[in-house]
Amino acid sequence: MGAGVTAYRRKLIEVALPLDAINRESAREKSIRHGHPSTLHLWWARRPLAACRAVLFAQLVDDPSSRPEEFPTAREQDAERARLFALLEELVKWESSTKDAVLATARAEIRRCFDGDPPPVLDPFCGGGSIPLEAQRLGLEAHASDLNPVPVLITKALIELPARFADRPPVHPRAEHRTTWKGAQGLAEDVRRYGAWMREEAERRIGHLYPQATLDDGTTAPVIAWLWARTVTCPNPACRATMPLARSFWLGKKKGKEAWVRPVPDGDRVRFEIGHGPAGPPVDGTVGRNGATCLVCSSPVPLAHVRAEGKAGRMGAQLMAVVAEGYRRRVYLPPSPEHEKAADVPRPEDVPDTELARNPRHMTAPNYGLTRHADLFTNRQLTALTTFSDLVHGARERVVQDSGDAAYADAVATYLTFLVSKVADRNSAVCGWDSSPSKETPRSTFARQAIPMVWDIAEGNVLGPGSGNFADSIGFEAAVVEALPVGKGAAVQRDARDAAEQSVIVSTDPPYYDNVPYADLADFFYVWLRRSLRDVYPDLLGTMLTPKQQELVADPFRYGGRAQAEQHFEEGFVRTFAAIRSRHPDNVPMTVFYAFKQAETDGDDEGVASTGWETMLAGLLSAGFMVTATWPMRTELGNRMRNMESNALASSIVLACRPRPETAQTVDRRTFVAALKAELPGALREMQQGAVAPVDLAQSAIGPGMAVFSRYATVLEADGTAMTVRAALAQINKVLDEVLAEQEGEFDAETRWAIKWFEQHGFDEGQFGTADVLARATNTAVAALQEAGVVRSARGTVSLLTREEMPDAWDPGRDSRVPVWEVTQHLIKRLESGGEQAAADLLRQVGAAGEVARDLAYRLYSICERRKWAKQAMAFNALVTSWPEIQRLAGQAPTPDQVVSDEQLF
Repeated sequence: MGAGVTAYRRKLIEVALPLDAINRESAREKSIRHGHPSTLHLWWARRPLAACRAVLFAQLVDDPSSRPEEFPTAREQDAERARLFALLEELVKWESSTKDAVLATARAEIRRCFDGDPPPVLDPFCGGGSIPLEAQRLGLEAHASDLNPVPVLITKALIELPARFADRPPVHPRAEHRTTWKGAQGLAEDVRRYGAWMREEAERRIGHLYPQATLDDGTTAPVIAWLWARTVTCPNPACRATMPLARSFWLGKKKGKEAWVRPVPDGDRVRFEIGHGPAGPPVDGTVGRNGATCLVCSSPVPLAHVRAEGKAGRMGAQLMAVVAEGYRRRVYLPPSPEHEKAADVPRPEDVPDTELARNPRHMTAPNYGLTRHADLFTNRQLTALTTFSDLVHGARERVVQDSGDAAYADAVATYLTFLVSKVADRNSAVCGWDSSPSKETPRSTFARQAIPMVWDIAEGNVLGPGSGNFADSIGFEAAVVEALPVGKGAAVQRDARDAAEQSVIVSTDPPYYDNVPYADLADFFYVWLRRSLRDVYPDLLGTMLTPKQQELVADPFRYGGRAQAEQHFEEGFVRTFAAIRSRHPDNVPMTVFYAFKQAETDGDDEGVASTGWETMLAGLLSAGFMVTATWPMRTELGNRMRNMESNALASSIVLACRPRPETAQTVDRRTFVAALKAELPGALREMQQGAVAPVDLAQSAIGPGMAVFSRYATVLEADGTAMTVRAALAQINKVLDEVLAEQEGEFDAETRWAIKWFEQHGFDEGQFGTADVLARATNTAVAALQEAGVVRSARGTVSLLTREEMPDAWDPGRDSRVPVWEVTQHLIKRLESGGEQAAADLLRQVGAAGEVARDLAYRLYSICERRKWAKQAMAFNALVTSWPEIQRLAGQAPTPDQVVSDEQLF
């Protein structure tokens, strides 16, 4: 830990974690929808409950090594740690979130470490409420705050309202009859019953706006969606036709049931028919990033004209198709006057007419004239939303009549208003149509963290059977409420810089520099929440839009440039962590989730670094914290790598931080670098053994590297100035590169040659002479590489065999030479063609060579990332992220003839 560090009881998170189990359950949780709190109300970048539960438990429970009076020997400590691991592995399962016995055991472990009185937990950036919810589930007093009223309201619904009305029966006259109502079950039943009343009343008021479709056989069927194309007038003076703007004319791509829109020029307009078959539409679409095309005169049309028409209010919409619910399939019908007329309704008067934020990175709709929140919806959608919003008031009045309790009516109304948010998210004019075989459904507004311009609109039927309908939303909502824990908790609106008002343990997920302007996006929901609940929460919902100026985000569009935005963010972080430091107990570490990719910036002589990471770490260190442990947790949606240019990670890095002691040393650069080189290789090896994804390795290395840097009061450069966080990050990256390069020494000669050739040529051809010189330098020969199944050599050229060129029925047991390169490529080939089971069957054959192959994947990924070879990088990343499951499947004892002998490995 370094000289001068104050003695304290180390917590489990500072020593060891069952990372595989936590990652596995965090990844699995992403596929769980029914009853999951994430379905209560959308919030972006929400941490998985499993990861939050694990971090909080490990943050509070003592590691056995810190209790020598109970566990004096290493053997006894290992045994106790294994017991805690077993409990933690059970605790993180989704099923355990409602298992009283498991939760009671976990709570008892926490209380034992605090003499029965654990401290309260605070998340000053509560967001979607995962951390405070899990703190409450673990029996802790949960405090949450956020500057933005939307996450505050979400978190209130998670941790405040269920406790306030726990164990009381429902009040609806037709509620289910039972003798006992536990926890929030009664509240959930009332949400279900009054929500159903809203649905029935909406049907009575606006049902005529959603007519059924008439099928070819004369029968009728409910409509799932109406698909519209935005329109502008063609700028060609000789044409002036009404131009439909559609990104894609595909309707459904399910094999054997393909359907698409066929546009047919007809005078000065385009009419639409429905086509079928795998050939697809005659044109893919009419608008893209480079402009649009008029289907009547075939003229190219610049986007500047489309933008000008939109801003002038001359953009319209034309019905392309009607999607009906058929027998076990979608039925696509051409437009009809009846359905066009049903949508032709006036805009309601009392709609949110507030202005959208101007943020070109995340909000492109205003560029085309959609400048106000009401512009993001069709008139029929606005009619439905205002109707449901008004019905929240009607339902609240009914609850007051049935219960005589206005506070309880406010609680029910809160959950019912969240149903309006669900309708808005799945029924806006920026929802497109997903034609993929497994979908054929409208997309949500926030398919990504942005409000984009959408050309072909999928207008769902809120009263029908399709995705996002009101009736299904009621069931999802009630299932969440019913399973919520009941305990002490409070969520308030507060600036994070002023959040710590008492001695609390902090676990938080702070903003990621300039990644997403959540306040700008949250206004989409806020305007509807405020319309329904401003009398219930007058202080929280008092402003017209969410607060912007104090938000901790480095947004150059908001703060007048990059420099001012960086200054705002950095000063805010320092002040926030300083406030936490002043009130954080010394006997427990603070934990911080951070999922911002260490992307390249313009850099300087010190190398490149992520300004987000740099600023966050600088804030921690300036406030007097030091890093005591870091853990990569697979908390993001999906395991696959998306775009290497993006700031998306497969994992969050969780940092455990302690107050740095006053007696911490000041050292020179040489001492810091020596400590880094001594400690970082072992930490990296542990990460690789724990199957940290290659895409996340550089991020993960920041933790143990900063643990070294932050233990010192100051690291002095040669000129006597203090080393900056950026310089420290550059040094960490340098040592990481050195460690990965040094690992090449563990590989056979053929593999070392293949790495160097791959780095220069990839899978392209190169000159034989160059290959021969490199082969001699790595103590092999081109002929040996051919014999080993690594390269192809012909007519004076050499190239690495691609995985497609390698034999499908490769048997390593019959191969006299099995380089690690060959093993790695075949494992990836099996994984891509046959999945994890096929890769596991091969791993069982190659034995120990598999572990070395996994290590090679890290090295090859780093090469691909540097060369920006995204497709190859994804393949190497996939092998590592799938490794735990491949190992598990290969776990049965192999027979002697299934394992490659040491003599075969070169």
